[in-house]
Amino acid sequence: ILRETKVSSEPEALIAWFGSLGVTLDRIGLEAGPLSQWLYAALRDAGLAVELLETRHVRDAFKAMPVKSDRNDARGIAQLMRLGWFRPVHCKSIGAQETRAILTTRKLLQSKL
Repeated sequence: ILRETKVSSEPEALIAWFGSLGVTLDRIGLEAGPLSQWLYAALRDAGLAVELLETRHVRDAFKAMPVKSDRNDARGIAQLMRLGWFRPVHCKSIGAQETRAILTTRKLLQSKL
């Protein structure tokens, strides 16, 4: 572990923090989810090597952890990345995410009518 800190879940804050480490990062792991797709796109556009991890695989790897906390989750994800014990998942394009949101909203409105 080189450094631990709390950083805002904003792309600019994360990019600045990773840049402040002063080391070359082989890859950055993010557990897949609604927020991670937004962060993934920004980190990738900033030229960082970022991977989205399949949530079920991460959950199964963490089952043996006695205490669940954000800090332990970050350490566990770092360990999975270091050992290569992860399954990367595809991140849909921003356009595809927007289309899905519109279709989901349309379906909800239709069911309410």
